[in-house]
Amino acid sequence: MAGGWTKDGAIQDQIDDTVSDAVRNARARMNKGPSAEYCDECGEPIPEARRKAVPGVRTCVQCQSGRDAKVVHSSINRRGSKDSQLR
Repeated sequence: MAGGWTKDGAIQDQIDDTVSDAVRNARARMNKGPSAEYCDECGEPIPEARRKAVPGVRTCVQCQSGRDAKVVHSSINRRGSKDSQLR
């Protein structure tokens, strides 16, 4: 399917790039190294099951839930529409 002045398959390429960016960003945010025994934010003990399940964990479930609620997603527009080029 042609999309005007774009090459065939360009929409799928844009989708693939967006997914790849999201995966790369998620991997960059993953913890590395040994897990903490106590939460870095509140000081509560982190259960051993969580430390085994999530290598490199630094926060308890409650603190991590609060951090996850604040995640900002990318607002890059890869569609190449005329409207996005004019802004």
